[in-house]
Parts: sequence; structure tokens; C-alpha cells
Amino acid sequence: MLVIGITGTLGAGKGTIVQYLVDQKKFTHFSVRGYLLKEIRIRGIAENRDNMVSVANELRKKHGSSFIVEQLYLEAKQSGENTIIESIRNTGEIEGLKKLGTFILLAVDASPEIRFKRIVERQSETDKILFDEFIANEKREMQSSDPNAQNISACMNKADFHLSNDGTLDELHLQIDQVIQQLNI
Repeated sequence: MLVIGITGTLGAGKGTIVQYLVDQKKFTHFSVRGYLLKEIRIRGIAENRDNMVSVANELRKKHGSSFIVEQLYLEAKQSGENTIIESIRNTGEIEGLKKLGTFILLAVDASPEIRFKRIVERQSETDKILFDEFIANEKREMQSSDPNAQNISACMNKADFHLSNDGTLDELHLQIDQVIQQLNI
């Protein structure tokens, strides 16, 4: 079983990459975001980015920095299938997954303007924001000295493969296929 994690800037195309791996390469998908939304619903609090960050940081502080992805990994292991875990945002998550088995990390990025346009178009509940708020959210999540907080920049620096999503969907798919070919999947 191969586990691929995906990290990247807000709106860079993590979900698009996940969908391609699920549809074309038959990967099973697990999402940190989905895990956090379930927890938020259990707690009866508003489904927004601030609460997602807060709940994630709280769970990491209470149970360890890799707690969330370890829970997803346990589910993935039961399936026995190649798996993609979406939204790796903490270096402890990377370290935890590497200890559990074969793990590859992908990072994706695109220009801020393109990414903002994408989040506006997808109309997720957590993405109904203005450009300035989008940039502020990203800045807050890019770096932190707190080992339990989001640190997307450090995660991206630890990635095994880097994808650029400023172009077309076909160009992104070609990059994914090249990674898959290198991994001999």
C-alpha cells in the first residue's frame, strides 16, 4: 500500500490532484479537511476556516502533531488500497506518516490570483472571503514556530515532488502522470 500526502497553498489544486488520482489511478481518498469538518459538526460550531484551524491545532496539541493523519492512515490501512491523504499542513504529520509506511509527499502551488479565482468558483462554505482575507489566511497558515500549528511552507519544503498548477488541467495531469511513472505505480 502506498500513501501519498498532498500539501500546498490555498486553492492551488490539491482537490483536483486528488480527484485525478481517485478517478484515473484508483486511489482511495482521505481528507484532513473532511475529518475536521466531522469534528466541527460534532461540536456544533460554525464551519469556517478559523474553526478548522483551531480544532486541528487543539487535536494536535492534545494527541500529538500527527494525530489526525494517523487516524486517516488507520482507515486507509483497512482498505489496503493505494491512498491519497489530502491537506497535509504540519511537519509532524509528515514525520508520523513516514514512520507508518511507504509515504510520498506532493506539494502544489500556483499564483495567488489564480488560486483566489479558483476558491471563489468552488464556492465552499469556508471560501466565501475577499482577496485580502484569503491572503491573510494563507500568511497565517504558511509559517509557525508552534509544532502543533499549520506550517504549509515547511511542509512544501519537505515534499518529494513539486507540482505547478498555473497552467491547464492537461498540464497538471501530465505532471501527476510523470510522478506516478517515477513511483512505478
